[in-house]
Amino acid sequence: MNYKTISFGLGLFSVALGLAETLAPKRITSALDSEGHETLVRNFGLRELATGAALLTAPAAATNVWGRVAGDALDIGALGLAARSNPRNGAVWGALGLVLGITLVDLLTARGLDAQTGKTSPRREHATA
Repeated sequence: MNYKTISFGLGLFSVALGLAETLAPKRITSALDSEGHETLVRNFGLRELATGAALLTAPAAATNVWGRVAGDALDIGALGLAARSNPRNGAVWGALGLVLGITLVDLLTARGLDAQTGKTSPRREHATA
């Protein structure tokens, strides 16, 4: 599997998502019944833009993909809170499902890049230290 190509694609995805979050936070918060959290969505968008730029410039660097995994954790936490507040909102559950799926791709890609470069994941480095 070509993890560098997947990583580059994740970078494109991050840039697209980051643009949506920074340019249309009110639309996103409205769909998620989370009005008043536009600044958070905009900041998440800026994080996505930064991560996307890092992946586009260095798609073979597993550290950049691990940055996406960390961002995914933040997204899952925020969407979990939105689901708790609005358990019947299908958009929240759809977004949560999408993020969980992307997280799996991010994890597999980061681990694949680690294996290709002979490095271990941050979790394994910490566990062996």
